[in-house]
Amino acid sequence: MSKIIQLKGRGIVVRGNDLDTDRIIPARYLKEVAFGNMGQYPFYDERFGADGEKKKHPFNDERFSGASILLVNKNFGCGSSREHAPQALMRWGIKAIVGESFAQIFAGNCTMLGIPTLVASPDEINLLMELVEEHPNHLLEVDVQKNMITVDKHEITATMNASAQNALTEGTWDSASLLLSAKDKIKEVATQLPYFNNFGDGQ
Repeated sequence: MSKIIQLKGRGIVVRGNDLDTDRIIPARYLKEVAFGNMGQYPFYDERFGADGEKKKHPFNDERFSGASILLVNKNFGCGSSREHAPQALMRWGIKAIVGESFAQIFAGNCTMLGIPTLVASPDEINLLMELVEEHPNHLLEVDVQKNMITVDKHEITATMNASAQNALTEGTWDSASLLLSAKDKIKEVATQLPYFNNFGDGQ
């Protein structure tokens, strides 16, 4: 199981409060059965016109190409609970999100994908945003265990939900890997249950 304790990467800034999941990933892309192509679609309608021409947007800005730490403002990920929103961000390349606040379901969906969502004060978020916008090549260090963001000699306290933090740092966020690691124990318990008498036959 993968423990997520520290992350390092360049930042990208998307400003604005109440950026909902419909803006993160337009509803027409929810028809995707698998998530493999989702990395093309984050903020799609804000990045491209009806004619397919690029608009001015951080996700189109070459200065932020390859960035992996997303900086946002208040109530990010509000709206519907679609899992496609964090999937699209993750597949674009986002590994952590730092903001003023997050919608609870969105933050939970991020945790299930191994994406930390850390919260800092508005002043600290604004400082981080300004630093990244002025110096897009600076690396941000995100310490999930110590609740700390470091960039250009600035250290900023950024907290997150305690249960999500434990899941990430202990590696239990990955439910599939957790089940696979307990396969033998699951089989042992299942064979003791009368309605699973043939559990594991032929395996």
